[in-house]
Amino acid sequence: MLGSLPSFARLVAELSKLPGIGGKTAARLAFHLLRAPQADVAALAEALLEMKRNVVFCQRCFHVAEAEICQICRDPARETQRLCIVQEPQDLLAIERSHAYRGLYHVLHGALSPLDGVGPDDLKIPQLLERLTDEPITEVLLATNFSVEGEATAMYLARLCKENGLRVTRLAHGIPMGSDLEYVDSGTVQQAVDGRREL
Repeated sequence: MLGSLPSFARLVAELSKLPGIGGKTAARLAFHLLRAPQADVAALAEALLEMKRNVVFCQRCFHVAEAEICQICRDPARETQRLCIVQEPQDLLAIERSHAYRGLYHVLHGALSPLDGVGPDDLKIPQLLERLTDEPITEVLLATNFSVEGEATAMYLARLCKENGLRVTRLAHGIPMGSDLEYVDSGTVQQAVDGRREL
């Protein structure tokens, strides 16, 4: 059916390449754009092109930036002795929204996954080791995801950081704020009990 509409089919195919967008969702988005005013579609196309022209990865921490060094790395109010390691830029943004951390960051752009062929050299780990040597960092906060790959990455990085004489901490995890214990899975409850702290 869409084969007789090559322009429409091409758009659906391109939209399907986006993460989390399957064929049906891509077609729904294409129909939405077809009905949208020309000015809205042009604005979307220009925004995409502008982002590709202007947004790069920071040469220091590998977060998104519109300059060689991102705003966080340039901020003189940041605690330069603390470094939070995250898997993706989205993780950095989540921590920033909390306003609970004022140190610097390092974005790995993934996690170790030997089964998928992802090793240390496929991530920003060599650049991290350079920073640990060149910068006045005394504490590393490991904020990788609590998945199998994230935990493996955290353990690997903890060993490297301790070899460099650094204090290594890990994000706490357990029961979310506002939740009832009866609805929380047993693994999460165990993590919360194991990670308990004094009041």
